Amino acid sequence: QVQLVESGGGLVQPGGSLRLSCAASAFSFDYQAIGWFRQAPGKEREEVSCINSSDRSTYYADSVKGRFTISRDNAKKTVYLQMNSLRPDDTAVYYCASKSGPSCLFQSRNWGQGTQVTVSS
Repeated sequence: QVQLVESGGGLVQPGGSLRLSCAASAFSFDYQAIGWFRQAPGKEREEVSCINSSDRSTYYADSVKGRFTISRDNAKKTVYLQMNSLRPDDTAVYYCASKSGPSCLFQSRNWGQGTQVTVSS
């Protein structure tokens, strides 16, 4: 079973940047797509980005396209989410999740504990 630990959250001013990390512990990491999700208070959880395990193809929600970049380092079993031009409406708890297969189209199966991102002046 994959265990996931997020890090890198914090408080940042509008227009600033953060890089989130999702460290996994499982030999099957190389064969699983990984998604980043967020949930703001009073809102539903949304998937903001995902990266396939095979061809490294990526998905971005319209709300973050052009500002966020997802990448993965299989040797380190880590997926990153580089977040630039942050806005107050990016404030949320960010979670990573492993998919049950190599494509982002598979269901999310294992979740991390989340990391808080707050964008405020």
